[in-house]
Amino acid sequence: SGCILAFLCLLGSVLNAVPQNTIPSSEFQLDGDYLLGGLFNIHHVSSPLHLDRPEAIDCTSHSLILASYKRFLVMRFAVEEINNSTSLLPNVSIGYILFDQCSDGHSFPSMFNLVSVDGLIDPWGEPPKNLIGVIGSYTSPKTVSVAPLLMMDLIPMISDGASSSVFSEKKTYPSFLRTIHTNKDVIEIIVNMLKHFQWHWVAFLYDDNSYGDDGRELFIRNIQDTDICLAYTKGLDHQTDYPQIFRQINILRVHVIIVFASDRTAEVLVGSAIQQNVTNKVWLANDSWSVNRKLPKTKGIRNVGTVLGVAAPAKTIPGFNDFVHSAKAAGHCENAEQETFCNQVLNCTGLSAADIIDAEPSFSFPVYAAVHVIAHALHNTLQCGKPLLFTPKYLLPFPQILAELKKTNFTLFNQSIHFDENGDPNYGFYLIVFWNHNGDVQEIGYYEFYPPFHLVINSTEIQWHTNGKVPTSVCSQECPIGYKKKPEVVHRCCFYCEICQNGTFVNVTGKDPYTCVSCTDAEWSAEGSTSCNQRVVEFVPFTDTGAVVIMVAALVLVGLNLAVSVLFAINYNTPVVRSAGGPMCFLILICLSLGSLSVYFYFGQPTAASCVLRFFPFLLFYTVCLACFVVRSFQIVCIFKIAAKFPKLYSWWMKYHGQWLVIVVSFAIQALLLIIGYSYDSPKPFNETFWYRDKTVLGCDINLKSTSTSVIFLLSLCFLCFIFSYMGKDLPKNYNEAKSITFCLLLLILTWIAFATVYLLYNGTYIQTLNALAILSCLYSFLMWYFIPKCLIIIFKPQRNTQQYFQGLIQSYTKTISQ
Repeated sequence: SGCILAFLCLLGSVLNAVPQNTIPSSEFQLDGDYLLGGLFNIHHVSSPLHLDRPEAIDCTSHSLILASYKRFLVMRFAVEEINNSTSLLPNVSIGYILFDQCSDGHSFPSMFNLVSVDGLIDPWGEPPKNLIGVIGSYTSPKTVSVAPLLMMDLIPMISDGASSSVFSEKKTYPSFLRTIHTNKDVIEIIVNMLKHFQWHWVAFLYDDNSYGDDGRELFIRNIQDTDICLAYTKGLDHQTDYPQIFRQINILRVHVIIVFASDRTAEVLVGSAIQQNVTNKVWLANDSWSVNRKLPKTKGIRNVGTVLGVAAPAKTIPGFNDFVHSAKAAGHCENAEQETFCNQVLNCTGLSAADIIDAEPSFSFPVYAAVHVIAHALHNTLQCGKPLLFTPKYLLPFPQILAELKKTNFTLFNQSIHFDENGDPNYGFYLIVFWNHNGDVQEIGYYEFYPPFHLVINSTEIQWHTNGKVPTSVCSQECPIGYKKKPEVVHRCCFYCEICQNGTFVNVTGKDPYTCVSCTDAEWSAEGSTSCNQRVVEFVPFTDTGAVVIMVAALVLVGLNLAVSVLFAINYNTPVVRSAGGPMCFLILICLSLGSLSVYFYFGQPTAASCVLRFFPFLLFYTVCLACFVVRSFQIVCIFKIAAKFPKLYSWWMKYHGQWLVIVVSFAIQALLLIIGYSYDSPKPFNETFWYRDKTVLGCDINLKSTSTSVIFLLSLCFLCFIFSYMGKDLPKNYNEAKSITFCLLLLILTWIAFATVYLLYNGTYIQTLNALAILSCLYSFLMWYFIPKCLIIIFKPQRNTQQYFQGLIQSYTKTISQ
């Protein structure tokens, strides 16, 4: 900081030694009650300067920018117009001191002159008493270099061209305002244009300075949440290898190039593109070069492709043309002998009034508006119209002028002029332009910055280089319908296509084309779907033909059981009924009827209760049936084979009614096992969606762990019954219950083997019907092959149902055994 202070003091001393005589007729200076500073880049330093010591630059030795000189004249015209006005600042004159700021970093003498007092700079002293503000600088790099000198004392600085977003930071630039729209606004339009034409794969070339860096950062920030990808970006300066840039762009297959650069940089870039035979590109120009007068008429410009751009609307300033003619007639620029301060010299003898008037017009209004803005602020500060409060050269503190500037709100050429909280323009619109084949800049649309914020482009007026078809610029072609994008590592715009599998879909209307979304359990989708279909819910209703047949068969079973029970009750004391089990027969028939209740719960929409009742009655009462047959088989074998060998066992069995004890214990064990298993995890409704993609089969989910013990117990009884019945296979013919039981058990085993086979191969709706049929088959097997044959003997062969017939068979069996 000490070095900077010493440098400022040194420069102040140098400036103090420079003659300060003011020539009234100079284009650069005008006396007045209040003074406006002005910074214009009338000349341009095209190559970087490398100086060994601080020295001022002779701007007149560099190339003249005609459009900047026109803006210079616009400011002089605006001041003259205000001084001649009777409504704006009456009795108050505004003067100016203007400078040619031709270099970004070596034009400090002009700024030091503005902020000096009597040729001396005192960083802790007061600024010039009659300075009320500075118009300029035109570019962001020039503004960055000089603005801090003004911000220290809150000297108002109104730029007509510095669009970098950094100046919106009021902590750093508290007294900065501008009448040109910011880079943020321009980038917003460009991004909206990319969206409008669906260009997703773009290159961004920019000036390698603060202005270009700001545009690049804003662009990257604006495309973060979009489908736009930055394929290539490069800063441009005097050392840029343009052929290498174009080679990279072609390798990456980029067809849209955004050029965010100054007029001169764009001329070099596009000229190099023509020279390198770069073809079939879309060039998006920012407002700095979109209305360039030279490039659209350059030979070979049609070969590079299509040029679109963003441009500030040009406004005609009434009276300005007359002012230019009068200024040229006065011939100020031809007076070479006048004494002026550094960079207040201009040799414009070769320029005609027509040349100046025809220069690029779109940058004139921001200068004109800036002068009027500060004039209105001064008018309000001085409270013009209240004579008692106003005296010429009334000392105005800069904060007071700045406060009025921020509140500015007036109309200029039917355009409301006002600023937002950052000092940025809060009004206006920008044009969308196209370079047509006649070499003219043609308006094809516009963008409104404030409500309703919409972009309008008449695409039919664009003469595309692709024969009327809108060009495309994508890294990867869009995926076919039903495919998801599988992004590459670097860019999300580069991807592979992968089809969405069954049960998933890609949401083409959503914001995530990279994911195959899973359907819900109630929906299904085929491979490559864009939406899910509702699954058809299937279950066996009570009205189904198979269900009706099975339920009728269950009723018939109950009816037959009742009929057999009546027949057995009538013939209760006959040998056939006694040999079949006597009172045990009625228990078996009742349990067969109760077991058939399970059949009715296999139909209709499953519920928690129906899922339990599908299995509980059958498992419980069929266990009783098997226990009865176990006991009956054991008794037959015991009478004929065990009683003689183990008389005590037989007597104990008879004394304590062993058969009923076994049946009751079996019933209690099975009931306990079922209650414990269902308490742990009872069967519940289940939607089967695995086997069928387009439908949901309603069924019941059975936990094998919870039902395994009861099933194992049932199988154990079946195994015991089979052993005892097999041991009695050679008993007398009328005592052949063991054979009947064996046959019934074989049918039982075959039935469930058949059902298990079908269950493994078929998981459709009618598996419930088959399950009910298997249960009914088990119940019918005991009725048909154990009880019905005995009923036929009772009814049709009563001679075999006598005591003598049975005794004869027993005697015959005894003789056979003894032999």
